[in-house]
Amino acid sequence: MHVSVLLEESIENLQIKEDGVYVDGTLGYAGHSGEILKRIKRGSLFAFDQDQEAIDYARKKLESIDSNFTIIKSNFRYLKEKLEEQGVTEVDGILFDLGVSSPQLDQADRGFSYHQDARLDMRMDQEQALSAYEVVNTYEEKELARIFFQYGEEKYANPIARNIVNARKEAPIETTFQLVDIIKHSVPEKYSREKHPARKVFQAIRIEVNQELEILEDTMLDASSILKVGGRLCVITFHSLEDRIIKNVFKHLTEIDARVKGLPEIPESYLPDFKLVTTKAIVPSEEEQIENNRSRSAKLRVLERIK
Repeated sequence: MHVSVLLEESIENLQIKEDGVYVDGTLGYAGHSGEILKRIKRGSLFAFDQDQEAIDYARKKLESIDSNFTIIKSNFRYLKEKLEEQGVTEVDGILFDLGVSSPQLDQADRGFSYHQDARLDMRMDQEQALSAYEVVNTYEEKELARIFFQYGEEKYANPIARNIVNARKEAPIETTFQLVDIIKHSVPEKYSREKHPARKVFQAIRIEVNQELEILEDTMLDASSILKVGGRLCVITFHSLEDRIIKNVFKHLTEIDARVKGLPEIPESYLPDFKLVTTKAIVPSEEEQIENNRSRSAKLRVLERIK
């Protein structure tokens, strides 16, 4: 069962209007989309996802609430152009929940989880060619180490990459548990006792397979560009790499032009078009963290267009 993280906080910060146009960039199993739809009696919701299973489930859920929604089967990197195809050039609010949905993690055959044995996969879009299997079995050692270090912040990236390359010389690495076993034998025992030794590597491979970080900055700039005045962009992240990108993009959009910073009077045209709704990220309540362990690393940042 998928539980939407920071549900109340994100819906509250969208400041939903009954006749507004809203975008859910990460439909998933429609937790956030469902709540948005309940509040827009005369508005429209456009929801993006590339996972057909999630779309099929979400469509039934949303149809039970109202009919004023459109699901777009696409990666959110194409958000701006796909909305233009629908005749939408301005919106009142956009939400991104960048976490992997619980059903994807829990469904063994999707290959996302290091707790369940399955063929290496990890594709959000099951029609794309690149999967975890190709990453693990075809990438060079140097490239694997870079991915593990850069996307997983894994300090044992080099020995893990070396052992993967050595293992696949004997036979291809087919399953999640085969990979977990290699990782366990590549790190000190003490490291394995602290937290699951495979979690950072699996995160890194998932990011690589789905190009999650590569497209994030451009997507946020596109999303902010179509907000109406008063419109808000809410982004929920689940690890420091994502959060750093969002934080930097929001900082860039809300900074006063360096050429006039410090002047006693700054011309209106040099003032930023956006403001941060909260200077610090919003995090789940203690109660939510206890009820949903996966929410612990979540952070919500909110941007508003002011002119």
